[in-house]
Amino acid sequence: MKKVRITVMRKASYTELMEKYENPIANACDMREGDVFIANGWQKPQGLCQSAWDSMSPFVMALACGGGDFYDGWMKNKKSAMISCNDGFRPVSFLLEAMDEDAE
Repeated sequence: MKKVRITVMRKASYTELMEKYENPIANACDMREGDVFIANGWQKPQGLCQSAWDSMSPFVMALACGGGDFYDGWMKNKKSAMISCNDGFRPVSFLLEAMDEDAE
């Protein structure tokens, strides 16, 4: 099993949807563009949002186990995936990349 690098690529914020549908939340997301997390095989990295992990963990597991080429050529790098968390008000996009380093 391999380690997987998880990089925060972009954060979006749909304030018009928040104002219309969401109850106020004091601290909804701590992710910052450029943040990097390393998944040790299938294990969720410390500090990574649980909701984001729930969205990406199947892809992390596949990459950690040597899989890739999702959806028949979706990504230029076959050992990567671009996954967003499931927050429809402030989605965060993550680049997942299989590393050469073995998981511990």
